[in-house]
Amino acid sequence: MKTVAVIPVFDHGESAGAVAHALRGYGLPVILVDDGSGEATARTLAALAAETAGADGGGPAVTLVSHAENRGKGAAVMTGVRAARAHGASHVLQVDADGQHDLDAVPRFLEAAARHPAAVIAAYPRYDASVPRGRLYARYLTHAWVWINTLSRRINDSMCGLRVYPLAAVLPLLPALDRARRMDFDTEILVRLDWAGVEIINMPVAVRYPEGNVSRFRPWRDNARISAMHARLFFGMIPRLPGLLMRHIRREGR
Repeated sequence: MKTVAVIPVFDHGESAGAVAHALRGYGLPVILVDDGSGEATARTLAALAAETAGADGGGPAVTLVSHAENRGKGAAVMTGVRAARAHGASHVLQVDADGQHDLDAVPRFLEAAARHPAAVIAAYPRYDASVPRGRLYARYLTHAWVWINTLSRRINDSMCGLRVYPLAAVLPLLPALDRARRMDFDTEILVRLDWAGVEIINMPVAVRYPEGNVSRFRPWRDNARISAMHARLFFGMIPRLPGLLMRHIRREGR
């Protein structure tokens, strides 16, 4: 089992560097995917990658992959997943660049992945008082649609950006995720993994919103995309309905 961390970055240069440093401390090679950031972030990420390149005894390297223009978080993660595979990874740890997640939880996620190498280890957030209430309440609409589209509550939270993926399960799904290139990616990939019968292990992580944090969520654009995704998944669920019902019946019968 070889796990590589993938961090999609769009103008979060300083916090992405801190996240990368923490993950290297856990022995993880890091792939930073610069998703068309401005010049300041691009320079910061390039310097970080240069500092770790070929450093004997300095810990795992940081590799920088760049998009010439902003393509969206989902596109950046997919680029990172493919790059991780090219680096010989069997698993990817996806982590957001903005420093929201308590990275002290990372060893627990890696240990769970080692025990269950065919499963996705998906975080669900435990917020502190810094969470914007509007975002907190809006998440529940997505939760409800995910429970409908999987006919289950196997996925506690589909929007949290900390998770460990087994690449053997994820890579075959990437062509179907071509339309999930932005904030809809995190939800759609978990639903499709569940449809494929991949076990999803939910684990808590503390989440805080750092002071001065700048959200990349664009309410009109991203809510429209998320609504389209839920509709797409709902109609994709219908032909899978018999199989999903049988899974539910088998679980209830245990």
